Amino acid sequence: MSKRPFNILGVSALYHDSAACLIRDGEIIAAAQEERFSRKKGDSGLPVHAMRWCLNEGEIKRGEIDLVVFFEKPLTKFLRLLRTHTAVAPRGLKSFLMGVPIWLKEKAWSPMAIERFLEREGFGRPAAFEFCEHHLSHAASAFYPSPFEEAAVLTIDGVGEWTSTALSVGEGHDLRMIFEQRFPHSLGMLYSAFTYFTGFKVNSGEYKLMGLAPYGEPRYVDTIYEHIVDVREDGSFRLNLDCFGYLGGLKMTNDKFAELFGGPARASESELTRREMDIARSIQVVTEEIILKMARYARAVSGKPYLVLAGGCALNCVANGKLKRSGLFDDIWIQPAAGDAGGALGAALYSWHAVRDQPRSPLNGQPDRMKGAFLGPSFPEAQIQQYLDDRGYVYRRLTDEEWADYIAERIAANKVVGLFRGRMEFGPRALCARSILADARSPETQSFLNLATKFRESFRPFAPVVLQEDAHEYFEEIFDSPYMLLVDQVKEERLHGAERPSPDTDLKTWVNIPRSDVPAITHVDNSARIQTIDRARNPKMHDILTAFKEKTGYGIMVNTSFNVRSEPIVCTPEDAYVCFMRTGMDTLVLERFVLEKTEQPPWTEGDDWRDRYELD
Repeated sequence: MSKRPFNILGVSALYHDSAACLIRDGEIIAAAQEERFSRKKGDSGLPVHAMRWCLNEGEIKRGEIDLVVFFEKPLTKFLRLLRTHTAVAPRGLKSFLMGVPIWLKEKAWSPMAIERFLEREGFGRPAAFEFCEHHLSHAASAFYPSPFEEAAVLTIDGVGEWTSTALSVGEGHDLRMIFEQRFPHSLGMLYSAFTYFTGFKVNSGEYKLMGLAPYGEPRYVDTIYEHIVDVREDGSFRLNLDCFGYLGGLKMTNDKFAELFGGPARASESELTRREMDIARSIQVVTEEIILKMARYARAVSGKPYLVLAGGCALNCVANGKLKRSGLFDDIWIQPAAGDAGGALGAALYSWHAVRDQPRSPLNGQPDRMKGAFLGPSFPEAQIQQYLDDRGYVYRRLTDEEWADYIAERIAANKVVGLFRGRMEFGPRALCARSILADARSPETQSFLNLATKFRESFRPFAPVVLQEDAHEYFEEIFDSPYMLLVDQVKEERLHGAERPSPDTDLKTWVNIPRSDVPAITHVDNSARIQTIDRARNPKMHDILTAFKEKTGYGIMVNTSFNVRSEPIVCTPEDAYVCFMRTGMDTLVLERFVLEKTEQPPWTEGDDWRDRYELD
């Protein structure tokens, strides 16, 4: 009688980006974020929809959950909160009275809530329940799926229980932490403080701060080093806590912080000024310098030629690109779900490999063990067709031979295409399973997508998706970036030589200055956040780019996530159709079904839906 596989359910929850994953004998079977099902961006609640889907996808029957692993230790985290509030009392009483009851009523009882949910859903109680330290979850999520047998592991975020940065070493299936930086001194909290001060939302607006940085000058770098953070050569640092409000208050920064930067924090949705641009550039420069120091120390101490990264700060793709180009390591690999969502995956992998002493599976010719990050739900064509027929939507079913050519033809005609196919991505990046595609050659594409399709700030750049074999034709140094986590410079011979505008230039004017022959993906500093496509990870998207190249000579196009501002990436065919009809997309592709906007029944939703996206 054969031995039944060992099933581990990994769970992350209660802060932001809750998620669940299913690991079977060390193989990743399924992983998804709760927000994609609940449609609540950054959903922090118990990931009931994600857990249910992962277990159903794995065909788990009653009594077959061998282990549930939570991605951090809630009691340790709660004790840290109590100690922090005690240290700053009586300041922070309001924050204490708001936060502690939630912990006592809900968060402290999360294991029991998970077990009750599993019992209620018919899966039965798990045979065991474990907790993994937050930064070990991050480290495991980066090392175990990576292609490296041995590597240094850097995990950088806001804070877990007490750790805010950790250096670990991975060897085979062994993973051990050798250094940590502890709260309240945190690079993630530092970057989030500047996110808050420039008027963006903490834990989601950090991308905006990074995208805004190239518009500014680094004129506050000295101020940050002199008054905000003291950095040592090994990358460790201490924050001047007198300038921050997050220890005992409800705001990230305080009046002392504001004095250093010429006035109060920018109000959300108000006009961006030169000050915010310069602040963004300055903190980005400081962040990059700190990360490079950390990496240099990691190389020296670990002696490993490879580096893997996770934690929220590992989503800073500009810093990642500079680290990659620095040559400190032979290669680096970054967990595509680097934030807290990936903690669900890492916790499960750590319990399998490190706790249970189980070897890693062989790569078997694959570039890594993440399956391209395509770990979420997919939908059968019969189900999609039934959905379309029931609602009277007009569609055409393409043959396999027509499919890639039709999509490429539409994009070559400067149409915007919503692509929905295969399993949904795990992590914050759309990797051409739930993507919006457009022509990178058009100088109007960026503004149109930002304002008429994504309903977001006009300054934000768009990423290119490019044939891996052609990446060297467009970019200077980075030719392998499958998870859209590295920034590189557009090749000099493709640039138009546009001069940097004067500081008083209007932001929208600045955005629309063509800087290369692929202007839609060339940011104001001539950079781009690259996604390369190889046939092993994504053969269908490879076919689209190949067909587009045959028509235009360009194996590159714009790829942005299939969603609009303030909403999660689409999960279901219905999510995709609604987003398609509400926005400036021209064509929707649902697996082999193609829908044209002009052929659809009139959209009946009122114009007031635009208010949901907080339009400028």
